[in-house]
Amino acid sequence: MSDDGLRVAVIGVGARAEIGAHVPTARPGARVSAVADTSEVGRTRAAALFPGARVFADHRTLLAEEPLDAAVVTTPDHTHAAIAVDLLRAGVAVYLEKPLATTLADADRVLATATDTGTPLYVGHNFRHAAVVRTMKAAVDRGEVGEVRAVWVRHFVGHGGDYYFKDWHADRRRTGTLLLQKASHDIDVVHHLAGGYTRRVVGMGDLVVYGGITDRRERPGETMPDWFSMDNWPPAAQTGLNPVVDVEDLSMVLMGLGNGVLASYQQCHFTPDYWRNYTVIGTEGRLENFGDTAGAVVRVWNRRHEWSATGDREHPVDGVASGHEDADVATMTEFLAHVADGAPTLVSPVAAREAVATGSLAAQSLRSGSVPLQVPELPDDVVQHFTRTTGERVPR
Repeated sequence: MSDDGLRVAVIGVGARAEIGAHVPTARPGARVSAVADTSEVGRTRAAALFPGARVFADHRTLLAEEPLDAAVVTTPDHTHAAIAVDLLRAGVAVYLEKPLATTLADADRVLATATDTGTPLYVGHNFRHAAVVRTMKAAVDRGEVGEVRAVWVRHFVGHGGDYYFKDWHADRRRTGTLLLQKASHDIDVVHHLAGGYTRRVVGMGDLVVYGGITDRRERPGETMPDWFSMDNWPPAAQTGLNPVVDVEDLSMVLMGLGNGVLASYQQCHFTPDYWRNYTVIGTEGRLENFGDTAGAVVRVWNRRHEWSATGDREHPVDGVASGHEDADVATMTEFLAHVADGAPTLVSPVAAREAVATGSLAAQSLRSGSVPLQVPELPDDVVQHFTRTTGERVPR
């Protein structure tokens, strides 16, 4: 496929629709030619964000009336699977914002449809392209910690009250669990760093702060930038939460990977600070990041110590000073190169499925008395399809 005039649609014009603005930068000649949103406010926002693009009331009307090469789907999580299946069946390449789906059954349905149709599928796990992850992965690949045997993640979600408890994210009917919406990035990176996928999972968690806040209201037409403020503190003083709040604000997950690596993940939505801390322990050392944007460092310990704050090596982290715009541009560039040229991708639909499997089963475990659960394997034909089309070597 030539990239001359590559026609891309954006479906769903909420806070993440801005990634569609990277299309012409990511691929010269590509453009956002059409936008769809089911709300009038969203369509008004679309006209401002993507001037010149045709605006539609839903993705089915768009598909019927507008020729497309690709679509970027940034709708609420529970709609991802149905929209992706419609697009794939129509032969439109799909960039699907993470998570791939809110249930394992839906995730598998999307991958099966991509396999049956042969239409390109890409899931927006942009964190693989974040500078801090690239720095850690490079240290692991150079053998600086030996063979990876454990990965520990602490996720301090200091903006959690504003980001996830004032709109649809707080309602498990629409988001499933924040172990998908938020943790799917980190679960994917655990798999990426460890070179394997989770096969046994245990979860524990609860709704310990935001469930007790009674100041709640609907927010028609609003998106997160409309209410976000660093002055919204302490967490129990938050106001205007979503009418339904039934996802956990504190969660912990234990993972046993198929290659024997053991991993853990902790997520808290009421911390004062907002960043991720990874520890990767191998047979010859360990590494840990301090900060996760520009100015951060990854430190490596590979000699014996009683205690050392600085470690034996230090790798600086570049990238943006806040947020993840650089990773967004990298993922959009990778997606469009895959669509236009068939180029292999670092981001993996199979890995996206494994993140959904781990997160959704961890939520099932924590809501069922922390029972251990096994992650089912993907069918061989699906694995073989994505091995051919993305160049991925799938751990088995």
